[in-house]
Amino acid sequence: MVAIDDVVFIDGVRTPFGRAGEKGMYWNTRADDLAVKALGKLLERNPDVPGDRIDEVAIAATTQTGDQGLTLGRTVAILAGLPITTPGYAIERMCAGAMTSVTTISGGLALGAYDLAIAGGVEHMGHHPMGSGIDPNPRFVAERIVDQDALVMGKTAERLHDRFPHLTKERSDAFALRSQQKYAEAVERGDIQADFAPVATWSEEGWGVATADEAPRPGTTMEGLAELKTPFREHGRVTAGNASGLNDGATMSLLANGKTAKELGLKPKMRLVSFAFAGVDPDIMGYGPVPSTEKALKKAGLGIDDIGLFELNEAFAVQVLSFTDHFGIADDDPRVNPWGGAIATGHPLASSGVRLMIQLARQFEQRPDVRYGVTAMCVGLGQGGTVIWENPHFKGKRK
Repeated sequence: MVAIDDVVFIDGVRTPFGRAGEKGMYWNTRADDLAVKALGKLLERNPDVPGDRIDEVAIAATTQTGDQGLTLGRTVAILAGLPITTPGYAIERMCAGAMTSVTTISGGLALGAYDLAIAGGVEHMGHHPMGSGIDPNPRFVAERIVDQDALVMGKTAERLHDRFPHLTKERSDAFALRSQQKYAEAVERGDIQADFAPVATWSEEGWGVATADEAPRPGTTMEGLAELKTPFREHGRVTAGNASGLNDGATMSLLANGKTAKELGLKPKMRLVSFAFAGVDPDIMGYGPVPSTEKALKKAGLGIDDIGLFELNEAFAVQVLSFTDHFGIADDDPRVNPWGGAIATGHPLASSGVRLMIQLARQFEQRPDVRYGVTAMCVGLGQGGTVIWENPHFKGKRK
């Protein structure tokens, strides 16, 4: 008989997220060094975890070339000081890369093939702009398998506005403004920085240390958002203000099976309940988390009303609103992204899935009244990913 064990999230850290490009704080920093810094901080925070018990390292990147190439899981493990006997691999599912690292690793943990494992992601969009170096098969367009707009994420967001005209630009701007405000409030409380791995940086001004996200705009106003250009369509609705930016950063998480966590005295921050991925028409890529969440809820035997916290990746405001609208959740529901989201923090593609988990884990500590939480995100070419987690600090009544 094959025993299926619990999978638990022990800890997670991330680098501060930088703005992509020559003016960004990580322009002179290698992508793999960002991942090394995050993994090093994770190991430092968990000194009771024996390095030789870590059975696997899975690290995602969307563009696996240059300083994001060479089998990241293995190279980063070596550079971060794990034993040379520790194996690792790279994984790719565009924006859901780190999320897929977690779910893929979780299968091995549940089966008992792994005791402890590392899952994370990195993206240096300054060194590797989205779509750089790729050669899409011409059949996609020539045979009308997908519309050409499906290869431009901003245009897929405009398509969501087309499909759901009641999700207006004003609603998207209002959601974006709240994201910036909630993020600023969380930073003021010290909630966000608690899980940062500081990174040494170099610029023409000399050496520095990255200790804060570079992308947030706390001075955002509705008036300012209304005046921004719509780069994906003339008189469109998607702007730089109601979408995530182009960013650099890395995330890492430590996962274990229940048996090993108990043996080593590790205190889980979350327990994995279920996960699911789903596909949708690439033209409306952002709608992907709707079917993936429905699937994950069904597998868990839960309903949407059982979820007390949602960490939804804000690739575009309209993308989150299409999710909440489908499930009958108000635009300003306090359960949704209570500390803001990617519109404020930024979205370094393959790293973002674990950022969602890091924030949910920290919120679980503060919210013993909440039993279940969701991390969900849309994925390029028409996919969605959802993971449902249980709060080990839950003090309420169990059904």
